[in-house]
Amino acid sequence: MERYDVAVIGTGPAGLEAAITAKVRNKSVLLLGGKGSSDKVAKAHTIQNYLGLPNVSGADMAKAFLNHATSMGVEITEDKVNAVYSMGGYFAIQCHNGDYEASSVIIAAGMTAMKPFPGEMENLGRGVSYCATCDAALYKGRTATIVAYSAEDEEEAEFLAERAEHVTYLPQYEYNGTLGNNITVIKDVKPASIEMADGKFALNTDGETYTADGIFILRTQIAPSQLVPGLEMDGNHVKVNRSMATNIKGLYACGDITGTPYQYIKAAGEGNVAALSAVSYLTELKKAQQ
Repeated sequence: MERYDVAVIGTGPAGLEAAITAKVRNKSVLLLGGKGSSDKVAKAHTIQNYLGLPNVSGADMAKAFLNHATSMGVEITEDKVNAVYSMGGYFAIQCHNGDYEASSVIIAAGMTAMKPFPGEMENLGRGVSYCATCDAALYKGRTATIVAYSAEDEEEAEFLAERAEHVTYLPQYEYNGTLGNNITVIKDVKPASIEMADGKFALNTDGETYTADGIFILRTQIAPSQLVPGLEMDGNHVKVNRSMATNIKGLYACGDITGTPYQYIKAAGEGNVAALSAVSYLTELKKAQQ
């Protein structure tokens, strides 16, 4: 498996700047995220305080960011990251479409307002998962409940249903799909908590309770504390120092995920610092391995 020098998670201003800076420093870069850049940027009406781009629309700024990255040879790998594990001298990155390795990681995934359900973290990896395609092989002849937040998750439900005996699908969005066969769609219910019940997992909602062998929570964005085991937080933000380093050696964070102010120019600046710090770390790592 190819091991990248730097993996960057997130394609907003912080992530794109981090990827560009690492590329300028002649490092191999894996940039994971959406090819449309950040919705927060693209949907902004007018931005007046970004140096060199006065009164620019969000759409134009997003286009300028992506064009800059493309011109530098930075490619975006469209994939959703489920977990990042520190393996000592490198990181293992588990995604929906496969696994990757990198010597250093920069998290620039922005902020998520979603909080774990009571019982979610306690059962993570024991029956609660964030990737149906990753764990589908474990559900042959078994049952599963999916809490979905996007129409894109319907494809995951179909993939899982090809192996599972039955899938209960709870869309948390306006569902207009056609899921059927051994998939039961339950609309207009809100998940509340997760607990063990007689060897199975019960998802309690504002209506009924749904019991299955496992529960998949397919959020569009995962909180950093759930993404990286052992990551130190400061409230809802990742705790970093001035070099954007976290408590995990070789792992950096930048942008909205590190705290206020939530502004594009601050995010881009932190992305630059995080990448330079990662480059310095790679130099130290190489010396230590000689």
